[in-house]
Amino acid sequence: MSSNSFGKLFCVTTFGESHGPAIGCVVDGCPPGLTIDAAEFRTDLDRRATGKSRYTSQRHEADEVEILSGVYEGKTTGTPIALLIRNTDQRSKDYGEIAQTFRPGHADYTYWQKYGIRDPRGGGRSSARETTMRVAAAVIAKKWLTERYGVRVRGYLAQIGEITPEGFDWDAVEENPFFWPAAAQVPVLESYINALRKTGDSVGARVNVVAEGVPPGWGEPIYGKLDGDLASALMSINAVKGVEIGDGFAAVTQRGSEHRDEMRLDGFTSNHAGGILGGISSGQPVTASIVLKPTSSILIPGHSVNLAGEPAEVVTKGRHDPCVGIRATPIAEAMMALVLMDHALRHRAQCGDVGVVEPRIPGQSPS
Repeated sequence: MSSNSFGKLFCVTTFGESHGPAIGCVVDGCPPGLTIDAAEFRTDLDRRATGKSRYTSQRHEADEVEILSGVYEGKTTGTPIALLIRNTDQRSKDYGEIAQTFRPGHADYTYWQKYGIRDPRGGGRSSARETTMRVAAAVIAKKWLTERYGVRVRGYLAQIGEITPEGFDWDAVEENPFFWPAAAQVPVLESYINALRKTGDSVGARVNVVAEGVPPGWGEPIYGKLDGDLASALMSINAVKGVEIGDGFAAVTQRGSEHRDEMRLDGFTSNHAGGILGGISSGQPVTASIVLKPTSSILIPGHSVNLAGEPAEVVTKGRHDPCVGIRATPIAEAMMALVLMDHALRHRAQCGDVGVVEPRIPGQSPS
């Protein structure tokens, strides 16, 4: 299976399956001298993990990171950083009944057509378990971006089913299991997910991610557009079916006089473009949204076919999320951070000796 690596100067390669002995990644291109230790991975891995609340899958993984290479005496050496996490809570028997049947909406059928080999244990390589290593790699990227440029990447759940936030407070996001920015609505979400779980069904979600402090100039004009690479990275997340940069599809109904981000000496008057113009960062916050489809593995019977080409009925048992978007926020943050670090290094390599070009319009103040 090819295409398990992404990034040019900051390159991440992941490996492993949902129910294999371990998952891991190799991070190549990290500059030397960054202080890092295994304990620093804990916060973001806990934010992504299953089993941390009753509203996600009840799979409980230790997610203890082993740093195998690339770090000496607590600092990165500039050589490849190998990270390993051993799987500790697989229940492969949950998938025994569907080993010969394709789950509707899942990657079973397409993987079978491509490779001719079926690994039914938790989805194998297509499982969201793989995203654990993206989050781990992004811990390195987030720290470097913050220390080197003051960039801060954070996200939140912006919609679940038909429910949208009634108000917004960044401080509320980390205080509830939904990454929801309106604390007063958390009981509503709890009731919503509990009711959904009882029906055996699932629902989709929207996650917004914002990077503040991104300097102007990152990105390329054509094939290495910052928004193009960001869209590709976000679309690579499991279950993502749509990506927006800035206002995204809302631009369909906007006039040019409204959508264009006018400039004044004290800054931009709006940020409809999401902090990226012509594929290059403008100095404003970089904003993106992803839409995640409803979980395909549900308890409601569905029509399918089996490996023998016969009609079959599928009921997917096991431990699954009623809404995968609930824990997608750290993953979206991770992909944003990884893309930004790659582009920061690429900009530094080609244009690092370009001084501040006037006029330099201040970025829009963070919300």
